[in-house]
Amino acid sequence: MAPSFDWWSKDKLRGTPVIVKMENPNWSISEISSPDDGVSDDFAGVRKGGREKNAKQITWVLLLKAHRAAGCLAYLASAGFHLASAVRRRVSSGRTDADESPALRRRFYSCIKVFLWLSIFLLAFEIAAYLKGWHIRAPDLHSISLPSSFGFRSLFAAIYSGWVGFRAEYIAPPLQFLANACVILFLIQSADRFILCLGCFWIRFKRIKPVANSTSKDVEMGDYFPMVLIQMPMCNEREVYQQSIAAVCNLDWPSSNMLIQVLDDSSDPTTQSLIKEEVEKWAHTGVRIVYRHRVIRDGYKAGNMKSAMNCSYVKDYEFVAIFDADFQPTPDFLKRTVPHFQGNDDLALVQARWSFVNKDENLLTRLQNINLCFHFEVEQQVNGVFINFFGFNGTAGVWRIKALEDAGGWLERTTVEDMDIAVRAHLKGWKFIFLNDVECQCELPESYEAYRKQQHRWHSGPMQLFRLCLSDIIGSKIAMWKKANLIFLFFLLRKLILPFYSFTLFCIILPMTMFVPEAELPAWVVCYIPATMSFLNILPAPRSFPFIVPYLLFENTMSVTKFNAMISGLFQLGSAYEWVVTKKSGRSSEGDLLSLVEKEPKHHRGGSAPDFNSIAKEVVSQPRKEPKKKHNRIYRKELALAFLLLTAAARSLLSAQGIHFYFLLFQGVSFLVVGLDLIGEQIE
Repeated sequence: MAPSFDWWSKDKLRGTPVIVKMENPNWSISEISSPDDGVSDDFAGVRKGGREKNAKQITWVLLLKAHRAAGCLAYLASAGFHLASAVRRRVSSGRTDADESPALRRRFYSCIKVFLWLSIFLLAFEIAAYLKGWHIRAPDLHSISLPSSFGFRSLFAAIYSGWVGFRAEYIAPPLQFLANACVILFLIQSADRFILCLGCFWIRFKRIKPVANSTSKDVEMGDYFPMVLIQMPMCNEREVYQQSIAAVCNLDWPSSNMLIQVLDDSSDPTTQSLIKEEVEKWAHTGVRIVYRHRVIRDGYKAGNMKSAMNCSYVKDYEFVAIFDADFQPTPDFLKRTVPHFQGNDDLALVQARWSFVNKDENLLTRLQNINLCFHFEVEQQVNGVFINFFGFNGTAGVWRIKALEDAGGWLERTTVEDMDIAVRAHLKGWKFIFLNDVECQCELPESYEAYRKQQHRWHSGPMQLFRLCLSDIIGSKIAMWKKANLIFLFFLLRKLILPFYSFTLFCIILPMTMFVPEAELPAWVVCYIPATMSFLNILPAPRSFPFIVPYLLFENTMSVTKFNAMISGLFQLGSAYEWVVTKKSGRSSEGDLLSLVEKEPKHHRGGSAPDFNSIAKEVVSQPRKEPKKKHNRIYRKELALAFLLLTAAARSLLSAQGIHFYFLLFQGVSFLVVGLDLIGEQIE
């Protein structure tokens, strides 16, 4: 017997009063109840006398509702037309994702296509069975015996009965086992996130904050100004180098106690000459700054900084501050970070928080801001306060050079050299401090292509590092609980399990349970727990609460890229060692320099301040070059998963699973939007 669709269209009470005000003063305000309302005999005469007026008012109400419905339909038609146009432009461009090796992409994409075609076939099969009245609900499938009314007269009936028995006997048990395992991992990871949020709440409640031993008065009196080396690694980033060099050169620190190294790994000769010219311009103003370019560019960023640390003059410096090409520290950055080292001989790193100049640029940057706010304010702050360890972010931090040398220096063995040096320093017993109130401005990737490549590197690198340093962690002399934290929490839970269960549970198992109803996922797994975790993630960025639903859907969508990167890093496949520099837009270049003109420049001790007025004029008057032609891409894995989820959503209608249907529908649309590159920076 076919199932009822009562959940889809339930009878509702239609007795809501409608108040209609007419402009004609001879008509009074009338209340029109539902047509089923009874009329007593006492009021029969009154209702008869007002029948004509009420009929006219009902006509006006219907016209108003029809006008509203027409406007809604026109809006939906316009939105559909624009969406269809965008889809047509994407498809006609013919450019697909190519950030991985062809072999890995082919294998992973082929697996998703198998699930897609299988789901389409099963959907057609189940629809045919449903139309014949053979559809069986999940609660009735605890045994493989079929009802007598089913019949075996036709070949199709025999095939369907065999399929029901086969899936109940052989497919459902392993699928249910995998689903239960993912649910357990999901709950463990959710508990970890909840505990981190409690730790963050405790820090705020108790107002716990790292305090430097040297006071600001000591710094102002010149009692503590150690030698600081500043490194600025960059590679073909001509959009952002000017404001970053300007911000670092404007740091309020004695010029005689500070040296800036601009470590340019650019392969473009024009970009090299521009950066070198900018460095010479600041050097003429009295800033101690040098330009370095490697002839042999091996090891990416790690090799660049390792080469710079081999300079003979580095031995004269006690600390090194690192800023990537798009980072712009405030003038008091060193005064708020370096004093924490005084009296803390076992302190290796002081890490500042990132802030973003373009966090409100588009939906993609808003969603990235939610993730990174949780990472800094919750994960890194809690681990810094209670464990004195967290992963170095690669920039906006100050290292004790002695700790770097003790840990073995920069190594080029992974694409996450920052996490690598942090783990090795932690194994040597060094401590870290995270300053949540010290911010350094930077830029978020505004296009999905740039963000996708960045996330691929951020999730493949930790798995490379885990394979390489597991034996070192086990054999180290640190406490056992620190080893357990590194292996089970830092690497396995947050770097491996999170992308694994996100992709497997919500992108594969959930749609498959629609076609194998014997294996079930309860509603709290599909809806309530993910919503709660998204609520906790969004707490550090309260202004982003309107984006909680897009954030939940987008995180599940990104699980494809993260899972693929995790697998390639763990098994050394495909593009595990590929390093792609995140593309910058440089939106804040002119604005930042012009804002410096309005402020009174702070003079360096022993040096002169740069002339910001002349630099700002040069930036404004500089002719803009025609940008290279760009294209939006089509991401085939995301599109394949979009059709898989939408097919599963259509299948869920047959079994009347409301929550599952809505989740699969919206998640499928999310994959479709991302697969067609309709999120982030749009390129015509």
